[in-house]
Amino acid sequence: QVQLVESGGGLVQAGGSLRLSCAASGRTFSSYCMGWFRQAPGKEREFVAAISRSGSITYYAESVKGRFTISRGNAKNTVTLQMNSLKPEDTAVYYCNADLDKFAGQLVIAPGNYWGQGTQVTVSS
Repeated sequence: QVQLVESGGGLVQAGGSLRLSCAASGRTFSSYCMGWFRQAPGKEREFVAAISRSGSITYYAESVKGRFTISRGNAKNTVTLQMNSLKPEDTAVYYCNADLDKFAGQLVIAPGNYWGQGTQVTVSS
């Protein structure tokens, strides 16, 4: 069974930083393109970032460009989202997402088949 487990969420003040991690199991890590989505209360789930199987290509939502960085390290079987200069509007549940067949660019338009359980990020003003 494919499992995605997020960690690293928490409460920070505006301008602070957090690092989220997603650990994948059940199949070779490099078999998945992976990404991050987020959902705030009363809002639809939205794309945040995605990364290719090789780790060479990345995509970001316009709202997080220059502040968030997605990376992957297959040796650790993790995908990381480094979030800097956090804003109150970044408050949401952040979900790891992955797919065996899609390319990372496709996650910009629609999510892949596998989801983590989510981790809460709260940014206070």
